[in-house]
Amino acid sequence: MAQQLSSTQELIAKLKQKHWVDLTHTFGPASPRFPSFKPAKFETIFTHADGFFVKEYTFAGQYGTHIDPPVHFYKDDDRYVEDLELKDLVLPLVIIDYHQKAAANPDSSLTVADIKDWEKQNGPIPAGSFVALRTDWGKRWPSQEKFANKDKNGQNHYPGWSLEALKYIYETRHATANGHETFDTDTATKQQNGLVGEYYVLSHGHYQVELLDNLDQVPTTGAVINISVAKPEKAPGFPVRAYAIFD
Repeated sequence: MAQQLSSTQELIAKLKQKHWVDLTHTFGPASPRFPSFKPAKFETIFTHADGFFVKEYTFAGQYGTHIDPPVHFYKDDDRYVEDLELKDLVLPLVIIDYHQKAAANPDSSLTVADIKDWEKQNGPIPAGSFVALRTDWGKRWPSQEKFANKDKNGQNHYPGWSLEALKYIYETRHATANGHETFDTDTATKQQNGLVGEYYVLSHGHYQVELLDNLDQVPTTGAVINISVAKPEKAPGFPVRAYAIFD
């Protein structure tokens, strides 16, 4: 038992010597949110004058940096946040850098050709990975206006995944999950037929994390993503604290 404890302590010590990067936005009532959601409410219900300090929080489950389990979009898969395996919330992290193309054209979508170009430089995406799309959209936080990037007609403009790219990372490379910095999986101007990319991900048994931050501070490969989330009953989504660890 003492030897096991020593090994655990050594592991913790080694982990603490590595680089840690928070991939999570701090969020509040004025933070960017999906347009259909009401602003969050943070209300103080007890103060130190009462003997303890307590706030009451009201917000949609998909608020701030958050996780989407399969049931969020796919009614025939009854896996809620609480049903996700703990081991599937700690994964090798792969970051596909798309920020230059996103800056040049916010209506663009990551393609299979983009991924293959990335793989020429970095090697094949390892099976079981969490694949994150870096667009640097997270740098627009905490402005709702900059995040939505609406035109004069009210159309949002922000980048996303193509359906073909998602199929490639899951069906060819056998990723476990994916994430991005924007509100949606799908490019904003390509949602005329709904969120087909997000539906594909969740209807095929995967989960995703949206509104990630600081992907530019993590190496393209070699990091591990850790996703810490509360366990509310029957939650089809909830805010997370996601972070990366690497040498």
